[in-house]
Amino acid sequence: VQLQASGGGLVQPGGPLRLSCTASGSTLPNYAIGWFRQAPGKEREGVICLSVVGDSTYYADSDKGRFTISRDNAKNTVYLQMHSLKPEDTAVYYCARRRSRFCSQYDQTGFTSWGQGTQVTVSS
Repeated sequence: VQLQASGGGLVQPGGPLRLSCTASGSTLPNYAIGWFRQAPGKEREGVICLSVVGDSTYYADSDKGRFTISRDNAKNTVYLQMHSLKPEDTAVYYCARRRSRFCSQYDQTGFTSWGQGTQVTVSS
């Protein structure tokens, strides 16, 4: 099972962008789903996680108020809605499925089914 992130692209600073995460052979509603990003020359970091009951967990304070996560169970898709994008948000964004129905702010482990990420570039 692999998850596929899509929807990336070039966006101007301050603009919005919505990423999608889909999967074949896996029912996303049964798992917590997380978004991660990796900027050039940096380690991958957690962005946000969504539990099966709809609770969002932010891994970075800088994303609070700008990023939201949601899911459409009928479409087996999880979305990352990003607003007020900054150049420092430039990264490859990945989604992954957690071996749990819930997220933990203090534990970013347990994620599997990483797929190809999607490039987000914030630049004027």
